[in-house]
Amino acid sequence: MSAKDRKTALSEHLKQAVLTCDLAPGQDLDEVALCEQFQLSRTPVREVFRELDGEGYLNLREGRGVRAAELSHTTLRDFFLAAPMVYGAVLRLAAANAHSHQIARLKVAQETYRQTLRSGSATERTLANNTFHLITGEMAANIYLLPSFHRLLIDHARIGMTFYRPTSNEMASNVSDSADQHDDMIAAIEARDDQRAAALADAHWALSREQIERFVMPAALDVPLGSMSTRAS
Repeated sequence: MSAKDRKTALSEHLKQAVLTCDLAPGQDLDEVALCEQFQLSRTPVREVFRELDGEGYLNLREGRGVRAAELSHTTLRDFFLAAPMVYGAVLRLAAANAHSHQIARLKVAQETYRQTLRSGSATERTLANNTFHLITGEMAANIYLLPSFHRLLIDHARIGMTFYRPTSNEMASNVSDSADQHDDMIAAIEARDDQRAAALADAHWALSREQIERFVMPAALDVPLGSMSTRAS
């Protein structure tokens, strides 16, 4: 494997570790161990760190090393405020702009997602769901929206791991419903129905919001999660 390939492998390893909380929010990275594991010098490893810092996976701290991006009370509040707006905008644009080859890839991603629901782990379900939504972002093709969407997906994967560890029949039903909503999204995108796609984004977000809130509601939040200070109905 070339140095370039090893560098790519390191990047993918760290992305997955952050998304699945193998690297817990705020956890320090061991630069020396990563250099040894991927047979890279410090320069390419630090280049990967800088790239992933820019994408929102890691936090570089001057003179204090690098850690997995944190999930503070402020981060969680901002996530729940922004997510429904950004997801809705992405799906609306996806319905308007998607190409046939992207729709085909989305269908493949959906089948993979359904397979993980039948026999996969919480980690596999989280990654499959993330892939599905990444493709919708690619379909949206908006250079201003995509960075925010990708950042949201990182934290949605991390705080949403609980969604894929259902502990009741109701929670298991919600997971199944999420897959059905993915199918509806694909149909809306194929039909170029941007209003239907946006409405499905709202429904999809509502399905997981309450369940996620049970696990992450910080007492210090000064506004309700998922609402704005002047909430619209």
